[in-house]
Amino acid sequence: MMRFLGWVLRALVIVLVGMASMLTAMRFAIHGREVAVPKVVGMTLVQAEQSAINDGLLLSREDRFYSEKVPEGRVISQVPVAGTRVRRGWRVRVSESLGPQRVTIPDVVGQSDRAAELNLSRRGLTVGSVASIAVDQLPPDQVIAQSPPANAQGISTPKVYLLLSAPAPAQTEAAWIMPDLAGLKLADASAAVVAAGLKIGRVRLVTDPLAATEAPATPVNPKVPPPKLPPDSVIVRQTPPSGLKVTKDTTVSFDVIRPLQP
Repeated sequence: MMRFLGWVLRALVIVLVGMASMLTAMRFAIHGREVAVPKVVGMTLVQAEQSAINDGLLLSREDRFYSEKVPEGRVISQVPVAGTRVRRGWRVRVSESLGPQRVTIPDVVGQSDRAAELNLSRRGLTVGSVASIAVDQLPPDQVIAQSPPANAQGISTPKVYLLLSAPAPAQTEAAWIMPDLAGLKLADASAAVVAAGLKIGRVRLVTDPLAATEAPATPVNPKVPPPKLPPDSVIVRQTPPSGLKVTKDTTVSFDVIRPLQP
C-alpha cells in the first residue's frame, strides 16, 4: 500500500512539474512576441515606417496637422506612445506635420455645401465632418456655421467642419449625425461641438489609449481651457461615437492624450 502511494505521489510531482514547465514556456512565448513601440515623433514618414517595420510593427498615417515647431512631412504625434509594449504586427498610428499654417480660412457661411466644398478645395483645405440641424427659415444644405471660423489663425488641421441647415421635421425633435472628432485638438473639438449646438461633458485624460489607465476626469468649459489639460490635447475617443443620431440636448464627452513633444 505504501509503495502504491509513493508511486502516486511521484506521478503527481511529475504532472505538476510538467504543468509548470508548460506555463513557463507559454509565458515566454507570449512575451517573446511583444516589442516596445519605438519613438517615431520627429521622423519623416519613410523613416518612421522603416523603424516600425524593423520592430515587426505596422505604421499608418491617420491625420495631418499644422505645426510651428515640427517641420513639414515629419511625424507630429503617435499612438501608442513610445515605450508601450505591444504584440508584433500592431499598428502604430501617426499624424503628419504640415508645417506652419500658410492658408487663409475662407468665409463659407451662407454658401451651399457644394459651393463651400469647392471654395475650400481651391485653398488646399478639405471638408471635415458635416452635421445638419433643422432650421425653419433657411433653404436646406446651406452652411450656417463653420469651424474654424473665417480668417482664423493658429489652426491645427486643414479640415473645416460645417454645420448645414436642414428642413424642420414635422412633429419630431431636430436631430443630426454626430461627426468624428478623433484626432482633433481639444480646443478645436470643443468649438465644433458648441457650433453644432451640443454640450461639452467630461474630458478624461488617458495615459495610454489602448489601456484602461486614466487620470481623473476634468470638467470642461468650452470658453475657458481646462487648467490641467492643454487645449492642444488630442482627442482619441468621443461619446457619443461618430455616426450616432444626436439632438441639441446631447452631451459630448472626450478621452484625450497630452500633446506629444518632438
